[in-house]
Amino acid sequence: MTGPGWYDDPWSAERLRWWDGHQWSSQAIPRPSVASRLRPPKPPHPELPISLAIATLATILGSLVASRFLLRSLGDLDWPIFVYALIAAVLGYGPVLAVTIWISRRWGRGSWREDVGLFVRWADTGWGALTWLCCLGAQIGVGAIVIAFDVPITSNTEGIDDLSADRGYVIALLITAVVAAPIIEEIVFRGIVLKGFLSRMPAWAAVAVQAVVFGCAHFDPVRGTGNVGLVMVLSGVGAVLGGAAFVFRRIGPTIIAHAILNALAMAIVLLVN
Repeated sequence: MTGPGWYDDPWSAERLRWWDGHQWSSQAIPRPSVASRLRPPKPPHPELPISLAIATLATILGSLVASRFLLRSLGDLDWPIFVYALIAAVLGYGPVLAVTIWISRRWGRGSWREDVGLFVRWADTGWGALTWLCCLGAQIGVGAIVIAFDVPITSNTEGIDDLSADRGYVIALLITAVVAAPIIEEIVFRGIVLKGFLSRMPAWAAVAVQAVVFGCAHFDPVRGTGNVGLVMVLSGVGAVLGGAAFVFRRIGPTIIAHAILNALAMAIVLLVN
């Protein structure tokens, strides 16, 4: 057998089955007519066992909570603020990155980038910008609902401007928010979690559930009831990013869109205040 593609189903003469380069998948389609073979159907979206998605979620949530507790315990040491920002980034995202690599080696197809869809093409600069615009539309739409129903909401950038005078903090914050967070969060939620949900749910449900989980992952007890509106808005963003990842079969466009979102949010907070 050659590379990935649709081939004659070895179990049925009337169907084609997807070969992923290593084994036959569960995805099969009726044998198309000769004319339609000129435009072969899109390959099925990669899937992973849902247990791996849950394990990945548990890791990132656990590491984020642990980083917050650690930072509070180290608060009396009076270290430079940028050191605390770097600790938060390494402890918050390091463990889950290691878990995704382990998952790829144990259950993947031999390539970590392929397993999580970490491919970026030149066209993704345009697709990423378009995805960002859709995310912005989702934010505005859900935000309007939040305001209309007087749902409490607190920004997840609140308090950043209080420390903007610390140059090292600003640099560490920008690197974390604009580079590390978009890459790691897209690997986790659209690269692993979405694929796990797709193994048990129809596409629309998998995109919706991962979106809600993405929103809930930004919950912070310090914000109190303000988390409700924030989770709603970020769930809308997560739905757009999940839909884009499903359509493109890679996370390049969603990383770019995510980075634009975070960069603009940081710019508004740091420049306006």
